[in-house]
Amino acid sequence: MTIWKTLHAHSLGLRNLSTASLCKDASRNDRLTFDMAGCHFDLTQQRIDQDALDQLFQLADRANFDRLRHALFAGNKINLSEDRAVLHMALRDGAPHIDPALIADVKSVRNKLYTCAESIRSGTWRGYTNKPIRNVVHIGIGGSHLGPELVTEALHEYATTNLDIRFVANIDGYDLSRALKSLDPETTLFIVASKSFSTLETLENARSARAWFLERTCNTEAIAKHFVGITNNVSAAIEFGLSNDNIFPMWDWVGGRYSLWSAMSLPAVIAIGSENFDRLLEGAARVDSHFSASLASENLPLTWALVGIWNYNVLNCQSLAVLSYDQRLRLLPDYLQQLEMESNGKSVDRHGKPLSHSTMPILWGGCGTNGQHAYHQLLHQGTAAFAADIVMVANDNLRLSTHRNWLNANALAQAQALAEGFEPESQQEFHKTVHGKRPISIVLLDNLGPKQLGALLAVYEHKVFCQGALWNINSFDQWGVELGKALAGPIYQSLSAIEANNTASSTVTDQLITRLRKHSKP
Repeated sequence: MTIWKTLHAHSLGLRNLSTASLCKDASRNDRLTFDMAGCHFDLTQQRIDQDALDQLFQLADRANFDRLRHALFAGNKINLSEDRAVLHMALRDGAPHIDPALIADVKSVRNKLYTCAESIRSGTWRGYTNKPIRNVVHIGIGGSHLGPELVTEALHEYATTNLDIRFVANIDGYDLSRALKSLDPETTLFIVASKSFSTLETLENARSARAWFLERTCNTEAIAKHFVGITNNVSAAIEFGLSNDNIFPMWDWVGGRYSLWSAMSLPAVIAIGSENFDRLLEGAARVDSHFSASLASENLPLTWALVGIWNYNVLNCQSLAVLSYDQRLRLLPDYLQQLEMESNGKSVDRHGKPLSHSTMPILWGGCGTNGQHAYHQLLHQGTAAFAADIVMVANDNLRLSTHRNWLNANALAQAQALAEGFEPESQQEFHKTVHGKRPISIVLLDNLGPKQLGALLAVYEHKVFCQGALWNINSFDQWGVELGKALAGPIYQSLSAIEANNTASSTVTDQLITRLRKHSKP
C-alpha cells in the first residue's frame, strides 16, 4: 500500500474523533506548537494525529526534501523552467553561504536604498522647484505592490514621517485618478516598480502619471527629480526618462512575489525608516536560519506544509481561509493569495509532466469580526471542506484594552466553534447544530512589530516552498498568467481602432467587443 493510500485509510479512523480528544495527546501538541521571533504557531487544532504526522514526514523523505532545501540555500537553479536560482533569502541576510560578491552587491543596493529613503524622509531630497517631497505615489502591481503596501500599512504605527504614501496598481483609471487627487507636482515623488519594466498595468499608470506631471510642470528635465525606478531592465527605465542615479536594480533570482525584502519596499522604508526595516529583515532571517538548519521533525515551515498537504490531498479541503484578527493585517490575505496561489497553482510537475494529484487550494480571507457578520455562517454550517489560519496579535499600543480583548475573545471563540462545533440538547433545535471538526491553525504575534511581521511572512514563504517540493512542482514560475496577457493585446487593438476590426479568436469575445465599441467615447 502506498503512503497516500495509507494516509487516506488512516483519515477514516480519525473522522469521528473530536478535536478535543486529539488535543489530549501532550506529545502530539508539542510537535504542533512553535515559537519564532515573537510569533507563536499553534497547529494543535488540526485534524491530525502522530501516526499521520510520521507518515507525512516519510512523504517528505521520499520527495527528497533535504536535497531540495539544500539546493535552495546554495543558490542552485531550482526554477527549472526559467533556469534561475531562487535566492530572496539573500536580501535579508538569510543565505550566508552563497557567493560573497553577491552578498556584497545586495548590501550595496540596500545602502543606496536607505540613503535614498532617508533623504526623502528628512526633506533633503528636493523637487525641481527646491521644495521637499510631501507625497509619494508607488506604482506597481502584483509582487511589486502587494508586499510593500502590506508592510507599509501593517507597520504604520512605526512610521516616523508625515509623508503621505499612496499606492496604485489597477489599470482602471479610477485607481490612478484617486491617487493623484489634490497632489502638487512640485512636492510629489513617483516610484515606478516593475522588475521587467514592461508590465502593462505599471507602464500605463506610469505613463499617465508622467503626462499628469508634465502637463503641470512643462519641464521634462524635472522628471529625474520626481520619478524613481526599481527594475531589472535599467535601459528601459532610462528610456522612460529616469535618471540612472535614481534606479534601483533587481536581480533575476528574485521572484516578484518574493521581492518585498528588496528595494521594492522603498515606500515602506520611507515610512518606517531603515532601522525598522532592518528589524523586518532580521525577523525573516531568523526563520531562514531555523528552516535551513532544523531537523525535519522540528521544522516549522515543513510541519505546517505537511499539515496543509494532509488537509488538501487527504481531507479534501479545497480552500484555505486566512482570518486576520487585526485591522493592520487586513491586506494579509491579498498578499498570501499571490504568494501561495501563484506559486503552487500548477498542473504539471517540475519536468512538465501532468500531475495525478491536485495542488494549491483556493486561498481567501478577511479581517476581524467583520467576517463573522458575513461569510462565517458558511464556515460554521456550510458543507464544503476547508481549513483556516487565524492570525491574532496579543497587544497593541492603543489605550483601548476592551477593544483588543473583545477582538481576541472573538478570534478564540471562532477557532473553538470551528474546531469543536455545537450539538443542541433538543432535537427541535437541530438548525443550531455546528458540526465543527474544521482544521484550524492559530498564529499569535506578541506584538505587530517589524520583527514579528518579517518572521510571519518568511514562514509562509518557506511553507510554500515545502509544499511545492512535496507536490513535485516548480513554485517559482507563473506561466499561466501569460495567456491572458497575450490575448488582451489584439482585443485592446480592436477596442481602440477607429474602424471596427475584430480580431479575437472567440465569437463571444468579438460580439462583446462590438457592444463595447457602441458604448465607447469618441
